[in-house]
Amino acid sequence: MNKKRVLAMLLAGAMALSMTACGGNSASTDGSSNDGGASASGGSYKVSVILKTLAAEYWQYVKSGAEDYASEHSDKVTVEVKGPSSETAFDEMQNMIETDLSSGSYDGVIISPLQSDTAAQLVSGTKLPIVAIDTNFTAPEVKSFVGTGNEAAAKKGGEAAVEAAKAAGWTDIKCIEIAGVQGDQTNTARMNGYKAGVEEAGGTFLSDEVQYADATADRATTAMEAIMQTHPEGIAIICANNDDMAMAAARAAQGHDAYKNTIFLGFNGDRAACEAILAGQMTMSVAQMAYEMGYKAVETMVQVLDGETVDEFVDSGSDVVTPDNAQERLDTLKTQLH
Repeated sequence: MNKKRVLAMLLAGAMALSMTACGGNSASTDGSSNDGGASASGGSYKVSVILKTLAAEYWQYVKSGAEDYASEHSDKVTVEVKGPSSETAFDEMQNMIETDLSSGSYDGVIISPLQSDTAAQLVSGTKLPIVAIDTNFTAPEVKSFVGTGNEAAAKKGGEAAVEAAKAAGWTDIKCIEIAGVQGDQTNTARMNGYKAGVEEAGGTFLSDEVQYADATADRATTAMEAIMQTHPEGIAIICANNDDMAMAAARAAQGHDAYKNTIFLGFNGDRAACEAILAGQMTMSVAQMAYEMGYKAVETMVQVLDGETVDEFVDSGSDVVTPDNAQERLDTLKTQLH
């Protein structure tokens, strides 16, 4: 065999290898399909995880869970976790969803929508599988919802708060909620759960006096100040859509004698909440298993990409944190946050 023929064979082999490498993208260049992606090339799946924000501790636990699943299954999947600057940065989230669906960089997208209807419109027609996390939205592209059964979990919290109010000496047990973003599906589910739990346990949920605070501590403080002006006699239970708001409300009520035995109920059960409960600065919290939620969401997406049948709803679990179990919960959380 002469030298020219040997050289030609080597060049042909190099070209074949180059073509094989170029064919290993995890998604098509126009983002319209995951055909020929990781499952076809033998590489790992690449998944985008778009959360409501990364500016709150709760979402950091979700992020940790998602990243830990990917780390433990690095031969199978990689994730990119992102979120807008706040839970009212609607345009930022819309841009993230639109960009990731059309980039051609991902095999699937996990979304916790700020606005469920908008998210449904944005994913309409995509061939990329979608998994909803924390907050569900209705669209045929959504293969599964991974999250807390928010209404059932809040109901448990409402029932526990009424029992705590009775133990604290309240006889007229009224509850006012400091709520999150009006119209948000998760907020509505928690409100319905609180109402059902409080009323079934013998209390009164003042639906006409709900204070919307956009899930922020600053606005929760303002809301609590308004409640105290309207109810100088005190209120047995203040429940909130998240822990940050519950803690802010409790701080605002410090020094007001009529509110010294008020039950302040939050939602999320994060580390700051556990510390506040142990310090007597908040009464209780409905704990979401945020880390488990992130972990299971990526696990579910991998199952979808592998062609497996998945449940429409994957419950990540919940519990009620009180002074009796707050330390145990805190010890667990410390192992989860990166």
